[in-house]
Amino acid sequence: MAWLWLFALAASGAAMAEDRPTVTFAGVAYSGDASSQQQRFPYSKQYESRLKAAGHSAYARALAFVQQAPAQHLQISTNPIDELKGRDQALVVSLVLNSETVSVESFGGVRKLFILIRGQALFFDFKSMTAVRSYPLSFAFIDNLRHEPSQEEIMERVTKVYEGAAGKPGIFGRFAQVLATATVPSQTPRFLQVTDIQIPAAMAEMLPGYLQDPQVHKTWAADIVGEAISSRIGVPIIPFAMGYAVGNVMRMQVLDGEVYTLQLPSADYVISVDFKGFKKLKFKESGAGTSYVYGTFADMRIQEPNGPVFLGASLKNAEVKVVPSTQTHVDDFPAFYDSLNGLFVKLAETVAAGRGNDWLKSAAAESDIEAQIVKTKDLMNLCK
Repeated sequence: MAWLWLFALAASGAAMAEDRPTVTFAGVAYSGDASSQQQRFPYSKQYESRLKAAGHSAYARALAFVQQAPAQHLQISTNPIDELKGRDQALVVSLVLNSETVSVESFGGVRKLFILIRGQALFFDFKSMTAVRSYPLSFAFIDNLRHEPSQEEIMERVTKVYEGAAGKPGIFGRFAQVLATATVPSQTPRFLQVTDIQIPAAMAEMLPGYLQDPQVHKTWAADIVGEAISSRIGVPIIPFAMGYAVGNVMRMQVLDGEVYTLQLPSADYVISVDFKGFKKLKFKESGAGTSYVYGTFADMRIQEPNGPVFLGASLKNAEVKVVPSTQTHVDDFPAFYDSLNGLFVKLAETVAAGRGNDWLKSAAAESDIEAQIVKTKDLMNLCK
């Protein structure tokens, strides 16, 4: 009878595999127009060229990470995309790179090298060329040097951003983590999107040089909000229209040269954030150093377009940074970033739990905030 049990087990496993939708892996792609890729992704293009020169490819690197963390709810196919033409159902997933930031700032004798790559795991229907769902992801790397970084030193760190560093998964690893748990529901889900970001001039002046352009810093903030919600609550989110799409249409070019124009779905629920500013206060001082509190203040709304509001609150979050007495130059932005990012991460974690906590009590003054959290969690469940 043992062979019958083994046969039944194998049949059950095969049935489960058949129940999982097949998604074809399209590799790595750049968002936006092809003509501006070299300007927008200079170091990523160099990384791609170095892989090719060594007999490798970004497609193979990304796929290797995906195979190390097999998808639980999807069957990942590596068949050529051209084979999908003419099929009724043809789901495709790609790691789409949205932006690349590489900056060097001087603080006394220190050069701070900052590298940030943002992207998304984008699922789309190859037949209708419509985006189905998107999960934002990113990886940042910061290094302090006593000299101006060379191009080779920058490229070493760009490689770490893609492939991981210090035990943390890079862009490829985070893409694999998304696919490991991602789902494609049989029914049409509700769609969520960050649609409006407002940053006052006084707050914008406190951002580093590479974020001074209004479109850039609005997209940067929208990505932070979207990634916090997507990663902590487990919901896909439509790309921020101002940053990556025009007229609800998004263009992307796969690294093998194929260009796709995708239609983005209309959002059922929209997120708007009206930032009020940053604030820095001295908290404690001793012979060893000084502690500062860095705060971020923002009004946030999640609602149906021109309809009911599920979350409407004035929020704040504070993080403490200790500056040693021996440190002569202080870069405030990393602490402000931690404060801003922490606001949305903590809020998303609170929504995922579906109940209030000590942080929420100090972060929001609305008397019905816990009821708003419950309603927001119910909304998010409709988007999964």
